[in-house]
Amino acid sequence: MFDIVMIIALSALSIALVLLFIRIIIGPSTQDRILALDAIGVLLVGFIGILMILQDTSVFSDIVLVLTILGFVGTLTLSKFLERGVVIDRDD
Repeated sequence: MFDIVMIIALSALSIALVLLFIRIIIGPSTQDRILALDAIGVLLVGFIGILMILQDTSVFSDIVLVLTILGFVGTLTLSKFLERGVVIDRDD
């Protein structure tokens, strides 16, 4: 029964990933695309977490950590770029 619930959760996450990819392609604005990319990062972490539970292992925990950090830094950088037009502010 537990495996069936996990497979249903993986199916739901897969459908959400497809919908987010569609949002990236036809998103009306750049902010929508950035939000979709951030949500894809969160869904991938959930996807890997469910796979770790199903396989009863913690091998992928380093991948989850790196993916989370990259998602946060990427979203922060893109948001700052949209706000100011520059990522690094240099005073020459």
